[in-house]
Amino acid sequence: MERDETIPPGAGGTDERAFYGRRKGKRLRPGQEQRLDALLPELRVAIPENGAPLDPPALFPVPVDEVWLEIGFGGGEHLAAQATAHPSAGIIGCEPFVNGVVKLLRAVDDGGLRNVRVWDEDATALLAALPDASLARVYLLYPDPWPKRRQRKRRFVSDASLAEIARVLRPGGHFRFASDIDDYVGWTLVRAARCPSLRWTARQADDWRKPFPGWPGTRYEAKALAAGRLPSYLTFERIEASSGR
Repeated sequence: MERDETIPPGAGGTDERAFYGRRKGKRLRPGQEQRLDALLPELRVAIPENGAPLDPPALFPVPVDEVWLEIGFGGGEHLAAQATAHPSAGIIGCEPFVNGVVKLLRAVDDGGLRNVRVWDEDATALLAALPDASLARVYLLYPDPWPKRRQRKRRFVSDASLAEIARVLRPGGHFRFASDIDDYVGWTLVRAARCPSLRWTARQADDWRKPFPGWPGTRYEAKALAAGRLPSYLTFERIEASSGR
C-alpha cells in the first residue's frame, strides 16, 4: 500500500505487535475532505476509555448475525463487496491510510451500506478491545511484506498477533490471509502452526491456490497477477487449544 507518515511502533499496542504503515498519500480533493469530515465520525469505532471491552454487534445501527474484521482494507473494494453481499454481517475495517479510508467511505455512501464500521488507527489497539470469541471472520489481505530481512519484525503476522486473532475468533471462526509473496506465506504458515488455537484447513493444493468463496478480487491481486506473481489464499479455523491438530 502506498503510504506516508509512518506510524511509530507501539502506537496503540506493544512494540512487538505494533502496526507499521503510513497515514497519507496523495492530497485529498475537496469532495473527499468533505466526505471524510462528514461520514468518518459516524462510522468510526470508539474504544471505551475505561478499558471496558467493545460490544461488536452494538456498533452497527442495524441488527447483524455476526461480526467480521478486515485488517488493512487498502482501497476498501473487498470490504465493500462483502458488506454488499452479506448485509446480515457487520464488518469492521481497520486502515490508517487516509486515502484508502476515503475510498471506502465513498463506497459506503454510494451503496447505502449500514453494516460497515471503521477503525483508522493501529489495528492492535482494536484487537485488544475486542472480547474473546466475538468475531466470526478475520481477513488480512495482501499486507505489506516488509521484504528486507531487517524489516521482517514489522510484519503484522507474528506469534502475538495470531494469538490475539485466535482469541477474538469464536470456535469455528476463520482467519483468512492472502499474499502474493511466497516468503510471507511461509512465514505465516510457520507462525500459525505454532498457534495451538488455529488449524490450517487446506487438504489439497487447490485449497490455497484458489481464492476464497465469493472472492471479489482486489487491486493488489490484479497487480500481482499482472506481474506474474501467483497469490496464495490461506484459511485457518479457530479450534479449542486442547483438541490438537
